[in-house]
Amino acid sequence: MVSIAGGMFYMGAPAAEEGGSGDERPQHLVTVPPFYLGMFAVTQEQWKAVASLPKVNNELNPDPSHYKGIKQPVESVRWHEAMEFCARLSQEMGRKYRLPTEAEWEYACRAGTTTPFHFGETITPNLVNYDGNYPYASAPKGEYRQQTVKVGSFAPNAFGLYDMHGNVWEWCLDEWHENYKGAPTDGSAWDSGRNENDNRLRILRGGSWGNLANDCRSAYRLRDYADDKNYIIGFRLCPSIA
Repeated sequence: MVSIAGGMFYMGAPAAEEGGSGDERPQHLVTVPPFYLGMFAVTQEQWKAVASLPKVNNELNPDPSHYKGIKQPVESVRWHEAMEFCARLSQEMGRKYRLPTEAEWEYACRAGTTTPFHFGETITPNLVNYDGNYPYASAPKGEYRQQTVKVGSFAPNAFGLYDMHGNVWEWCLDEWHENYKGAPTDGSAWDSGRNENDNRLRILRGGSWGNLANDCRSAYRLRDYADDKNYIIGFRLCPSIA
């Protein structure tokens, strides 16, 4: 886990950002309290260990991933299953674990940057696992690996977090909203508070091995139903401070 100092940042894409869209705006100032975030996305090895712990609410398949490898990120995981993982780990460790809020995720991804990627104005497949046939801005085409790779295969951002761009999409706590009008500015999850076991659209961030470079931008937002799963979807943990 990485300790991340709190701070203020502009969430969302500026009007001039190439590939930006209306759901990434209006760009707005958010104050994020200090928090911890997983250095890596949860791996298949970690998933299997926690899946063996006593059930809290839902059953867990101990080996759900399509692309196998103990150090590769777990994928093909529903939002509800990620929440069950957090609940089982919290019960075992006596410390609360959860998914990050969307604001925490973007703050952590940017790591103090304001460019489309924490690497700068663009990325290449030497930096990120995405579909290199579809580059961003002036970057050349590159390798398309067509699957996940081991976590930590590429350089981290300034906060020491790996794979915040590409490899697998990462679930966030928040439910989906069409834009940022009325979004919280304190780093909290934007959630209606309804039954968390329903099938509302939830936020995904970061892009994946199967996506265009544009989809890996720090500001890019995707949504999927909480009960859906896919070869491109995983998550990372956000433990409590105390």
